This record gives sequence, C-alpha cells and structure tokens, in this order.
Amino acid sequence: MSRTTAVFDSIHIAADPVSVYQQVSDPTLMGRWSPENRGAKVTQPRESTYVGMEFEGFNKRGFARWVTRCVVITAEPGKRFAFRVEAIGVRSPWIRGGIATWEYRFEPDNGGTLVTETWHDDRKTWPNAAVQVFDRIATGGNTFVEFQRKNIHRTLRNLKRQLESTD
Repeated sequence: MSRTTAVFDSIHIAADPVSVYQQVSDPTLMGRWSPENRGAKVTQPRESTYVGMEFEGFNKRGFARWVTRCVVITAEPGKRFAFRVEAIGVRSPWIRGGIATWEYRFEPDNGGTLVTETWHDDRKTWPNAAVQVFDRIATGGNTFVEFQRKNIHRTLRNLKRQLESTD
C-alpha cells in the first residue's frame, strides 16, 4: 500500500510576491505564523537567503520540543523558496536522514500573491508500518499528512493575517 507523501494548501495575500517571499524566506520569522515552529537560528552570516544556507529550526508540539538542521535548496525571490530538513534531535539535530522538504511558491494573483505551501515526506526508506506507528504517536493519533494539512492551513492563515494587518 502506497502512502501520500506530500500535502499543500494555498492562500491569497494582498501583498506583492517579493514582499511575501522576503518574509517567508527568512527562517527566523517562521515562528510568527507556524503552529509548531518557534523560530530559527541561521548558522552562517547572510544578507539574504541563498541556496546552501543552513539554519536550525526550533519546534514545539505539546510538551515535545526538538531542533532541526535545515538547508535551503531553492531561493528565487518573489517566486519560490524551499528547504530540506536534514537532521533532527531533542537538544541538537544529530539524527541524520531524509525527514521532510518544505516548499513555498509565490504567484502574482489579482494585485496580490497566491502563496502555496507544500510539505514533502522524505522518509522514503521507512516501511509503511513504521511510518504509521510513528506518525500516530508523534501527532497524537493522525498521520503526518492529516497533521501537516492542518498546520499548513493555520500557517497560511496566520501569514495572511499578519502581512495584511494595518496595525
């Protein structure tokens, strides 16, 4: 039995694609929108996001906390941003392997931007039975596809709310 290995959602944001990209492609800001991410630390000096840039992401789900090591694989201002999660751990990201890839696409749309966020499950070498057990434990009863679908929806809604805010 094959399993779903990607899930996505889209939202229209009343801002131009380059402005939205600049916010989303800064991993230190993701904690503002994501229900799990609590921000990040870029491990190398930078003026802007670039392919090969590494960062550590700080995450929380209930009482669980973990750190990921990520590398940017696509950085096309105003068009596309993607990173791969290459390692994970409780205090430091020491367990290496295919974990996930996150991708964001930015398309001009009625004077604003259509933002599409996609999560790709990179655990391709895991047996389906192991994935099913792990997912239900890690998410409190769901598959990661179900869980990430809700997280992506919440992240995009929060991003829209903040970027369209006039406060």
